[in-house]
Amino acid sequence: MKAIIPAAGLGTRFLPLTKSQPKEMLPVVDKPVIQYVVEEAVSAGASEILMVTGRGKRALEDHFDHSVELEVLLEANGKLAELELVRQISALAEVFYVRQKQPRGLGHAVSCGAPFTDDEPFYVMLGDVLVPDCGILPRLKAVHDRTGSSVIAVMPVPDEQVDRYGVIAGEADDDGVWRVTGLVEKPCVGEAPTNLAIFGRYLLTPAIMAILAVTPPGKGGEIQLTDALVALLAKEEIYAVVIEPDEGYDTGNVLSWLEANIALTLQNKEYGPALRESLLGMFHPERVNGGQG
Repeated sequence: MKAIIPAAGLGTRFLPLTKSQPKEMLPVVDKPVIQYVVEEAVSAGASEILMVTGRGKRALEDHFDHSVELEVLLEANGKLAELELVRQISALAEVFYVRQKQPRGLGHAVSCGAPFTDDEPFYVMLGDVLVPDCGILPRLKAVHDRTGSSVIAVMPVPDEQVDRYGVIAGEADDDGVWRVTGLVEKPCVGEAPTNLAIFGRYLLTPAIMAILAVTPPGKGGEIQLTDALVALLAKEEIYAVVIEPDEGYDTGNVLSWLEANIALTLQNKEYGPALRESLLGMFHPERVNGGQG
């Protein structure tokens, strides 16, 4: 399997921080978001990875390249554990890069990988979504192997948040698996067919690339992957695998990024206990109420 990681967004929800730094390089605990995504792809057996970047995203390439000066310095100072950590990053995977020259939407970013995927099914992994431990890619592949269809990950979201996502309509087919009957990009609150939102992980059949090539701009004037999936659904079946809210993290805005940091730090053996103690201290009644009980 090959994987495409779209990472060309401008990160406007993080301005001014992202004026000169890709949002995918923001840290979650002790490594950047994009490293979690690449590690997930590798653990699922993705042998080749294409990262779709844009202007100002050079830091993504640098992160997965060798840093000769840093490695020499670490070795000279006897910091061998840190040296091994740095070398592991550059050895993670065979990563290729292509630029999306204009911000034309997720669908267009995926279509930039058409020569890379050729006539093979492939993963799409959004560069600001973390699904670190639930093994969602193998679950998508298991459904694909059984059905031959495209498969997407979906997550239940609060009804008032459906207008942030692509949302599916469908029927429960198996435990945690739905047969998709429709898709809507960012529906108005109260008009969504379900509360199952597409959550940043896809296994797509090659037919999607030909559809993307002729998909017109949709919401926001961008080429939407969801619109292409609607057209694909007219030709092929699509399935969805449901993941639970505590299995994935959206780091695409400041609040959700902060929540991801807290959740994953609390799970970390090195930093979790200290953070838990610190948070309990912050919210101690005497501190919150100024000692008034």
